[in-house]
Amino acid sequence: MITNTKLVERFFRYVKIDTQSSEEAEEQPSTAKQRALADLLAKELEELGATVDYDRDHCYIYAAVPGDGPEEKALGFIAHMDTSPAVSGAGVKPRIIEGYDGKDEILTTEDFPELLDHLGEDLIATDGTTLLGADDKAGVSEIMNMLEYFSTHPEISHRPIRIAFTPDEEVGRGTENFDVSRFGAKEAYTVDGGKLGVLEYECFHAAAARVKISGRSVHTGDAKNKMINSLRLAMEYNAMLPEAETPEHTEGYEGFYHLDKIRGDVEETVLDYIIRDHDREKFAARKKVMLQNADFMNRKYGSENVNGINIHGKELVQVEIRDQYSNMAEVMKDHMELITRAQEALRSLGVEPVTEPIRGGTDGAALSFMGVPCPNLCTGGYNYHSRYEYASIQEMEKTAELLILLAQ
Repeated sequence: MITNTKLVERFFRYVKIDTQSSEEAEEQPSTAKQRALADLLAKELEELGATVDYDRDHCYIYAAVPGDGPEEKALGFIAHMDTSPAVSGAGVKPRIIEGYDGKDEILTTEDFPELLDHLGEDLIATDGTTLLGADDKAGVSEIMNMLEYFSTHPEISHRPIRIAFTPDEEVGRGTENFDVSRFGAKEAYTVDGGKLGVLEYECFHAAAARVKISGRSVHTGDAKNKMINSLRLAMEYNAMLPEAETPEHTEGYEGFYHLDKIRGDVEETVLDYIIRDHDREKFAARKKVMLQNADFMNRKYGSENVNGINIHGKELVQVEIRDQYSNMAEVMKDHMELITRAQEALRSLGVEPVTEPIRGGTDGAALSFMGVPCPNLCTGGYNYHSRYEYASIQEMEKTAELLILLAQ
């Protein structure tokens, strides 16, 4: 039974705005359409009595709500406005599945056994043509719900509150122009997780790698000892990586290499990878493997030739690696009181807390290294970055209650 209709209405309003970010853009925000949601949120924040500091150039919203106690004790809450470029976020048609019974045509328990845990709950899903945007508009909605609660219950005491809504988190740039001084909190929570009760303060060390492979295109009828097929070399490069160390074969603390995108032709092929590991030394070793594989192929083919073809000492394989974020556990180990508070709040709501490593990252990872320890809270969303994304209304309601308790 839905008990917080305003929370659901707010979520529906936000997910209908396309805020998909882009991996290809150099500017921030990576897509101008993210400003549509930012403009709406800035207006709604002001209506709720918050003081809004809107960095429209880079699409960051900072907001402050006074409370009891000194301002230096302000508690921050952070969520991101963009949605993943993996699946379209345009024309989202959210729908409510009341009293889920496992028989939905799109969300089946055969495909997603964890849905058995949601029997009888009210779920929000899409029509199967787009993602939903619960990542992270569920978090945005829950934060806004908290602020509305305090604005309509002035008799309830709470700490000074700071809010930040960020762009481009899904493309690893959520804190690129984040201003810690404008944010104004020395500790915070990102509201960007999944299952109710799960708390996260460990994440991957992360890097992006781009492998460029050069070739030489010649008519196939006259290609002998002339053609260099960059596509075939790309296949060889990828085959050198450990077959079992991919996302589909790993879990928990196990790291991986993930071939995220490949595009090319005979003349040139580009492979985009992400590299992940919770352990810093293993992470460094993974990056080294990417470089060593390129060096091996360049020596294999460059020192002599490619199948009798003179390549004049040219490097056929080039690798560029860019670090994205680090495991925030290295910072959080000195700020575990944030986890303890969240655990106590969850138990008071009748939810048993669980701590798990994030097999990904959040804005909180980078912010923790910028001086704002920032573990991650649940939102009640599932199957992120896919057409099968859904959110449990009951879990969203509990998360909204969790934020209120933490602010108190």
